[in-house]
Amino acid sequence: MALTGLFLCSFLVVHLIGNLPLLSGDKEAFNGYAHFMTTFPLIKIVSYLLYGSIVLHSIDGILLTRKNKAARETDYVKYNGKANASWSSRNMAILGTLTLVFLIIHMKSFWYEMHFGSVPTYISEEGVELKDLYTITVAAFQELWYALFYVISMMGLGFHLWHGFASSFQTLGLSHSKYTPIIEIFGKSFSVIVSLAFASIPIYLLLS
Repeated sequence: MALTGLFLCSFLVVHLIGNLPLLSGDKEAFNGYAHFMTTFPLIKIVSYLLYGSIVLHSIDGILLTRKNKAARETDYVKYNGKANASWSSRNMAILGTLTLVFLIIHMKSFWYEMHFGSVPTYISEEGVELKDLYTITVAAFQELWYALFYVISMMGLGFHLWHGFASSFQTLGLSHSKYTPIIEIFGKSFSVIVSLAFASIPIYLLLS
């Protein structure tokens, strides 16, 4: 859970940087990024690691939730999660499930269309044939229902990261009285900045 979670966090940063041209209306940069991510051999290899990490992270999450639930099935002790755990940590399973549902829908809308759909193409300024994923993405984010779905999903992701980032370091045994508070602050900042940055894209495109 910890290793796959941290790897997926690194992907979020790369994916966010690649999506920033949507805010500036830079069609060439966005389509160039999409082309690079789907054709460069090393990136294609890493993408399989990404897909595997999503699956493994999801399966581990289900198994961990069942294990935690089984450990609290004693009737003579009343479990009070609020006493020593935050809301996000008590609801990681729900938040993770919502994020997984979002990923499936999101990948169907863009990843599947990019690889197997009929995305229109054009010749870029550099003379390279590019798939026009930019136009498809902008059109999707200008749909009210999808923009709302995306923003709500990013809120769920933010809460998932709020607990998950710092706890990953603890799971790996990287806990220290001096550095753990710094990791927790960084993790909370990361969860807020990343989720808000992603959510700002459909909001901007919807209102523009």
